[in-house]
Amino acid sequence: MSGERRGKKEKRDAVHSVSMMHSIRTKLILVMVILMGLALFLFWLLNRTLLTPYYENNKIRLLKDSFSQAGTIVEEDEQMQGALGTLSSESQLELEKLNQNRSLQLYIFDVSNVFGRLMYEFEYPSVNEVEQQTIRDLTKNYLYDSGIDDGLDTENSHEQKRRLIFEDESCNVFKAYDDRIGSYYMELFGQLDSGSYVYLRTNYQSMQENISVFNGFLLYSGAAVLLIGVILMILFGNNFAKPILQITDIAKKMSELDFDVKYPVHSKDEISVLGSSINMLSETLEKTISELKAANNELQKDIEKKIQIDEMRKEFLSNVSHELKTPIALIQGYAEGLQDNINEDKESREFYCEVIIDEARKMNKMVQKLLTLNQIEFGNNELTFERFDIVSLTRNVMNSAKLLADQKEADLFMREEYGPIEVWADEYMVEEVVTNYISNAINHVDGEKKIEVRFERREGNVRVVVYNTGKCIPEEDLEKIWIKFYKVDKARTRAYGGSGIGLSIVKAIMDSMNHACGVENRPDGVEFWFELDSQVKNGLE
Repeated sequence: MSGERRGKKEKRDAVHSVSMMHSIRTKLILVMVILMGLALFLFWLLNRTLLTPYYENNKIRLLKDSFSQAGTIVEEDEQMQGALGTLSSESQLELEKLNQNRSLQLYIFDVSNVFGRLMYEFEYPSVNEVEQQTIRDLTKNYLYDSGIDDGLDTENSHEQKRRLIFEDESCNVFKAYDDRIGSYYMELFGQLDSGSYVYLRTNYQSMQENISVFNGFLLYSGAAVLLIGVILMILFGNNFAKPILQITDIAKKMSELDFDVKYPVHSKDEISVLGSSINMLSETLEKTISELKAANNELQKDIEKKIQIDEMRKEFLSNVSHELKTPIALIQGYAEGLQDNINEDKESREFYCEVIIDEARKMNKMVQKLLTLNQIEFGNNELTFERFDIVSLTRNVMNSAKLLADQKEADLFMREEYGPIEVWADEYMVEEVVTNYISNAINHVDGEKKIEVRFERREGNVRVVVYNTGKCIPEEDLEKIWIKFYKVDKARTRAYGGSGIGLSIVKAIMDSMNHACGVENRPDGVEFWFELDSQVKNGLE
């Protein structure tokens, strides 16, 4: 393989073999992995930055809603009892449900100031002394801040770091840090319409732990989802890339002018539409290339025909020059001899004149034949188709050529007696063909010196055959004898004064009438033939 061809092959292979890094499948997987990773990262970031405020807002709503429900339960209980007092067992059960289901610490109590000391009376739940003291410590500051008594002693109050995060007319919500247990809480302190105070407390530290656990879970589950996504994308990517690779292979074969492979269309998605377009492109290219090849072949034929015409023109000029050179030289030589009176006797002068006249006649005959051939080839002669008897015409030509045949000691005959055979053709042109065939046979007859003319019926046509014994024509010359000035045996042709135009005239006449003619070698001679349309149903024995 040459270096150029090898380079082209390597280039095609490089274009066809897509590297892993540049394949659409790899790009698709990378894009999807990046998108999934980015989505997980954004989800983690949002969770880390916004989940805490969101959780706080939900807790505030939970505390407010619990405060409202507790107030409703207390009010309904007071309406049923008609006076303040210990809550009924049904109300306490409802508050217990509210307390447990929402993970709250709920306290409802009344506060009174007795000689500068706060007195707590718990409506819910029932608490012991230790729990009462804890609630007093937790709520004393809230009571002080709310202005229940400016003279409250807060020196022994429980130390808390708290921050107000919600406030309205009925309650306040705080985020507090308990030094004693080292934990954050969310607390609601409010007063019901009945005058009772409500203290709600929920653990905030557990929320932070839940967020941390959730973030950790998100990290591990995100990594697992990302891994599973990569595996699925590889599987689906292979599935997705398979038709694209198939189309690529079809395109490669199209580049190698192989249009037999088609993409199988089984759906109506974009890939199938592309596959259909590739199939249509393949058919169009195949058709176009076929047309281009046909046009190229026609162009090549035209070029070859032009070259052949040029060669024929050159050969024609050469042949004409050669054919005219001898008679012109003879005419010139003998004319100069007459002018110089080389031979003064009458007999010599008459010989000189006969040579000049004979050579002039040959030149005139050749020119006439060339003019006739030119008219026939260029379609300038008008054909007159008529019905006539080909047998009678042939006999007349044979009778005219009888004298020449006798001079050559040749036997010119028909083996059978044929009746009239009518044909449709130009009678004058057919007579020219028969004359040329018989003259050619007389000039080339040899051996037994027999010339036979016969007629054969061939599917509505009549074939006229002129056969003469003698040398066969070489196989390589059989198709060339119809060319102008072509001579198989130049010495023999020159001997009888032939110009090599007669058979060219025959070929031109038969082509102008759209009929066939030809020549075939026989074991002991040559057979020329031509065919004509015949409407005769009888006449051939």
